[in-house]
Amino acid sequence: MKPNKGYEMSVVAATYPMLKRGSVRDFKLIMKALGRWRDSRWNQTTLKYTFTTGSTIEFFSNENPDRTRGARRSHLFVNECNVGIDFESFNQMLIRTSDICWLDYNPSQLFWADRELVPRDDVDFITVTYKDNDTLPQTILDEFNIAREKAKTSEYWLNFVNVYLEGKIGRLSDVVIPDWIEIPKLPEDARLLCYGLDWGYSIDESSCVALYKHDDAYIFDEVLYQKGMLNSNISQYLENNNIKGQLWADSAEPKSIAELQSYGHTINPVTKGRDSIIYGINLINQNKVFVTSRSKNLIKELNGYVWSTDKAGNKIQKPNPLSGDHAIDAARYALMMQLENPNKGKYFIY
Repeated sequence: MKPNKGYEMSVVAATYPMLKRGSVRDFKLIMKALGRWRDSRWNQTTLKYTFTTGSTIEFFSNENPDRTRGARRSHLFVNECNVGIDFESFNQMLIRTSDICWLDYNPSQLFWADRELVPRDDVDFITVTYKDNDTLPQTILDEFNIAREKAKTSEYWLNFVNVYLEGKIGRLSDVVIPDWIEIPKLPEDARLLCYGLDWGYSIDESSCVALYKHDDAYIFDEVLYQKGMLNSNISQYLENNNIKGQLWADSAEPKSIAELQSYGHTINPVTKGRDSIIYGINLINQNKVFVTSRSKNLIKELNGYVWSTDKAGNKIQKPNPLSGDHAIDAARYALMMQLENPNKGKYFIY
């Protein structure tokens, strides 16, 4: 194997203390464990290590803007990027990186990476949990088991388990729709009522969400979430996936509704009145709602669907979709139109 020559890697954290007790400490421990550490190659003042190949690795914090807008590099690693590092600072470092960039973080809540990076085709997103670490001591594993037991009766511990043990995105405290429950799959006796459809194309995703009834609860099940779909593509997708029944779509695109009708789909416009968004949100919050685990985009949107604030920081009755609202809109359309007439969709059972 040829040695890597001339690489320049930067490792960044929000503050100098975070850097020292995290990345710098880990780097030294790993190098010493491999028997490759040489004191003479470490510059304690600049926090820079020079390898025998001439490649270097430097550590610096985000506290000094001159560093983030400074020299170029081949590789970039941003540690705990959701703590004290804004997107502008990250982007300044990214555009000065020629080869590859890594970021790590605990998904305690949605932030700029979910909006700006995860949706990109050239970005790989990997979830790693404690289960991938086979060297954890039993004392820590015991604590995790205790946390799982507490999560059965505590919202705090449930959020802790989801974020720190399962690698799922945590819920914000000011979410618009807070009380839905995730379920592994659709119950076999769930009854299909209808579908909601939100239009999209180049920028926004076309989204379709099925609405089911089960006992005294409603279930949302995401069936489509994709960019770049013409109406003909949507029609073909519905046919190929046996998505049949009443579709309720955004009334803002009558031509699209007419086109899908011409393809043989049962689709009608949503009746929208004043404050229809708030009305639909209230309907969801007033009912017992489940969301299937495979509805990943709907879940992501729900976790980032928060109330906006005014200049004084007060919450106002206007949702702020931090990670989009296309699947939420589709779900809202379905429930709004179903509850307007409870008999709608009752014959669509497949």
